[in-house]
Amino acid sequence: MAKLTMVEAIRQAMSQEMEQNERVILLGEDIGVNGGVFRATEGLYEKFGENRVFDTPLAESGIIGSAVGLAMNGMRPVAEIQFFGFIYQTMDQVCGQAARMRYRSGGRFTVPIVIRAPFGGNVRAPELHSDSLEALFLHTPGLKVVIPSNPFDAKGLLISAIRDDNPVLFLESLKLYRSYREEVPEEAYSVPIGKAAVLIEGENATIVTYGGSVPMVKKIVEEYKTKGIHIELIDLRTISPLDIKTIKESVEKTGRLMIVHEAVKTGGVGAEIIARINEECFYSLAAPIVRVTGYDTPYPVQTMEDDWLPNEARINEGLVKLLSC
Repeated sequence: MAKLTMVEAIRQAMSQEMEQNERVILLGEDIGVNGGVFRATEGLYEKFGENRVFDTPLAESGIIGSAVGLAMNGMRPVAEIQFFGFIYQTMDQVCGQAARMRYRSGGRFTVPIVIRAPFGGNVRAPELHSDSLEALFLHTPGLKVVIPSNPFDAKGLLISAIRDDNPVLFLESLKLYRSYREEVPEEAYSVPIGKAAVLIEGENATIVTYGGSVPMVKKIVEEYKTKGIHIELIDLRTISPLDIKTIKESVEKTGRLMIVHEAVKTGGVGAEIIARINEECFYSLAAPIVRVTGYDTPYPVQTMEDDWLPNEARINEGLVKLLSC
């Protein structure tokens, strides 16, 4: 079993699915000869050829529009948006076409498309390169939104996404691409879409997070454990569909909930979780729910990034508030 980075696990998933199914193709800006801006597709052009791994013009709406048409006609395209901040140009193709087509056609057509996009902060990227825009797509029935936090999940979830008959938005944390390695099986395997992972069990409080925030939060939870405070840590892995059952069971056990994500606070994933918990297990709460998120501003310049994003100081401050009630 090899130790892979997240970007290596993603590449391996695409390669193995392309070997297994000739209908799987890749398209995007610079993903062919250059292997992608982050080298996620490196070597695949040489392995599978220009008819299955091909570069597109710099037109995001064209990339997704083409992928929708290909998917409706029997292919399984994996389309890359070079940075998630460029997704605005594709909103009609993603939300108005891909996500609606199965419903609109009464099941006659499916759109098995995967849209990959790197996102997230702590990499000192220019404007529009780090924005966490995932909540924009939670209001789109028919679209799945997947956000892995480690190499093992990244491979298994991407394989599940490629095999899914529904459109899947697959978001990859920039800072996790090469931040560490872990053992990943060589053979193809799947991780179920829509099922959160309980990374650490506890009974004093629950923290729910996903993507690039997971390693930092995990470190904090392990530090609290040495102090005798046992916090349950949940990695959502998928934000649509949202595994509210796992969150609810944890809150019913611990009575306290914190949500951590890089995206802005208003209308975010955290807001949806709070609404659902208030609806379904409000009387299990021993304290108000705490959110630690980005601020309600455009993504900041590089010199302010560390203060804008959730960090250890802000999370610890939130935990003090949560545990003191």
